[in-house]
Amino acid sequence: MVAGVERILVPGWDLASSEAALSLAERHAPVILAAVGVHPHDAASMDEPGWAQLESLLDHPRCVAAGEIGLDFHRNLSPQEVQRDVFARQLELAAARRLPVLVHDREAHAEVSGALLAWGGRPYRAARGVLHAFSGDETMAVTLAAAGFLISFALPVAFRSASGPRAAATALPSTAILVETDAPYLGPDREGRNEPTTALRVAAELGRLRGESPESVAAGARSAFDRLVGVA
Repeated sequence: MVAGVERILVPGWDLASSEAALSLAERHAPVILAAVGVHPHDAASMDEPGWAQLESLLDHPRCVAAGEIGLDFHRNLSPQEVQRDVFARQLELAAARRLPVLVHDREAHAEVSGALLAWGGRPYRAARGVLHAFSGDETMAVTLAAAGFLISFALPVAFRSASGPRAAATALPSTAILVETDAPYLGPDREGRNEPTTALRVAAELGRLRGESPESVAAGARSAFDRLVGVA
């Protein structure tokens, strides 16, 4: 444990980064765990050989989740229809392996929510997945949490302009909350490094919003993380 950080889940965003995440997990177990997936930005790069490689990576013993997957209708670096198809196919692959999913959602709240609520994947007794760097509103968060998903907050929850995530943070049960860095993005400032300890700042802000201690938020997040990766 360094500076209070006990576990780190490193996601892939394409095939190469998924392999790199698995390599990190192999070298630094049990602190680092890996997720494997193709981000919506890279959805258009997928072909059938790529899908075969992705399935092999998902079957790796160090892979604990499918991600980062989802929809991004803000930048649209892949066509929206391609994003939908790749997201749906990765949900199917995760369901077949009973893996949780790490979900990217930017300006696609209704479609992401609908896909996850309809997903016949991981059983409810474990955390079914994570809405990462959550940018939706309170209703979306509470609805998905009730369906077995976790809501993960990054440092923007400290911004007053993030009214939806801030409202969600106060409405959710502690069992549904995770903290994250989203490194190298969403760091403390333009010049500052976004490193694992940024998650401690997120916990402190969530504690302030919820009227709890940062230690209480961290304990809840650790319990939620354990359910996500199958420890509890």
